Amino acid sequence: MNKAIPSTTPTKLLNSLLIPAIIMPLTSWMLSVSLPTIRDDFRISADFAAWIVTAFSLPFLIIMPVYGRMSDGLGKRRLLLWGIAIFAVGSLITTISLSLGMLLIGRIIQGLGIAGLIPLSLALITEYFPVEDRGRAMGIWSTVGPLAGVLGPIFAGLIVARFGWRNAFIPSLIFALLGFIIIFQTIPVGVPKVDTTFLRAFDWIGVILLSLTLLLLFFFLSSRPITGVAPLQDWRLLLPAIFFLMLFVWYEQRHINPFIDLSILGNTGVTVASICAALRMVGLSGAVGFLMPLYLADVVGLEPAMSGFLLMVNPAAMLVTVRYGGRLSDRLGSRSIVLTGFTIYTTVLIVLGLFSADAPAWLIILLLSAFGAGGGLMLASLHRAALNDVPEQQLGATSGIYSMIRFIGSAFGAAYGGILLQFFLDQPTLNTASAYRNVFFGYALFCVLGALFGTRLSGGST
Repeated sequence: MNKAIPSTTPTKLLNSLLIPAIIMPLTSWMLSVSLPTIRDDFRISADFAAWIVTAFSLPFLIIMPVYGRMSDGLGKRRLLLWGIAIFAVGSLITTISLSLGMLLIGRIIQGLGIAGLIPLSLALITEYFPVEDRGRAMGIWSTVGPLAGVLGPIFAGLIVARFGWRNAFIPSLIFALLGFIIIFQTIPVGVPKVDTTFLRAFDWIGVILLSLTLLLLFFFLSSRPITGVAPLQDWRLLLPAIFFLMLFVWYEQRHINPFIDLSILGNTGVTVASICAALRMVGLSGAVGFLMPLYLADVVGLEPAMSGFLLMVNPAAMLVTVRYGGRLSDRLGSRSIVLTGFTIYTTVLIVLGLFSADAPAWLIILLLSAFGAGGGLMLASLHRAALNDVPEQQLGATSGIYSMIRFIGSAFGAAYGGILLQFFLDQPTLNTASAYRNVFFGYALFCVLGALFGTRLSGGST
C-alpha cells in the first residue's frame, strides 16, 4: 500500500514544478537547432520539415484538455507522473530513430506524454496560491522555460555538430527522469484512488470527435505530405473536418459531463486570453522556433553550433522579462502588457522582413533579444488573464482548454511557415532571401491580429 505524501506549502509545490517545467521548452529548442540538419539528412522540403514540429504539437494540443479534464477524477499528480513516463518513452525512440517515420512516431509519443504538464501545473499553482500572488508565482514558474532556452540552443548546436542530431534529444530524457522523481516525492497525492466510475463516464466520444476535427484541419492546411495535394486545396479533408466540428459542438452541448465545457468559452477573459496566447505562439513557435533556424542556415549560412548561440538570445531576453510581466499584471492588469508585447513582435518581424537578405549578426541578436523580451512580458500575463476569475472546480478543465488553444497556435505557426516558405521557394522569380522575407511579413500579420484581440483584455488589476 502506497504511503500518502504529506501536504505541502505553496512555495514547496512551486519549487517541485520547476524541474519538469524544463522538459517542454528544452525539447522545443533542441529540435529547432537540429531542424536544418534533420531536413538535410532526410532530404525533405520545408513543408515536410514542418511536420516534424507538428507531429509533436498536434497530439500535444489534442490531449492537453484530456489531462485537464481527467485531473478532476484521477488527480493532477498521478497524471503528471503518467505523462512524464510516456514522454520518456517517446524521447528514447527519437534518439534511436533510423528513419523519418520512426522519428515522427517518437515525436508523437513525446507530445502525447508531455501534454498534461502545462495545464496541470497551472491548475496546481492557481489552486495553491491566493489570487494576489498568482501572477508572481506563474512568473517564477514561467522563467524556467526561457532559462532552458538559454542553455538548450547552445548545447543542441554543440551536440548536433559533434555527435549528430539524434543525441540532441537525450537531455530532455534526463530531465524527464529527474522530473518524475521530484514530483513523486514532493507533490501531494490529492486523489488517492483512481475513480473507475469517472473513467467509464468520461466523454471519450467528445475526445474522438475533437481529435478528428483538428487532425483533418491540419491535414488540410498542410496536405502535400499527407495526400500529395497542394496545401489548402484538398476538399476531401476540409469537408469532413467541418462535419466533425459541427457534430462535436452538437454532442458536447447535450452531454451531461462534456469533455469540453463550451460554456467556459462564454467567459470573455478565458476566450480572449486564449486567442492572444495562440497568436503569441504563432510568432514564437513559427517565426523563431521553425523559421529562424532555417533562415540562419539557408540565408546567413551558419553552422548548427553558431546558430545555437544566436538562438539562445531570444529565451535569454525572455528570462529577463517574464517575471516582471507576471508582477506587472498583478498591479496593472494584462491589456497594456500584452499590447506592448505584440507591438514588439510586429516590429521585429517587419524589420527582419526588410533586412533579411543582408542582416548583420548584431542586428539579428538585437531583434531576437527584443522578440524574447516581448514574449516574456506577455507569458505570465496571459496565464493570469485566462485563469484569474475561474471557479476552483473548473480550474483543471479551463487550464486544459486555454493550453489547447494556445498550442493550436504553436502547431499552426510551424505548419503555416512550412507551407508559405515552400510556396515562395518554388517561385522562379524569388531568391532564397526574398522567400524568407515574405514569410517574416506573413508572421507579422498574425501579431497585428494579436494586438487587436489584446485590446479586449482587462485593463486593471482584480
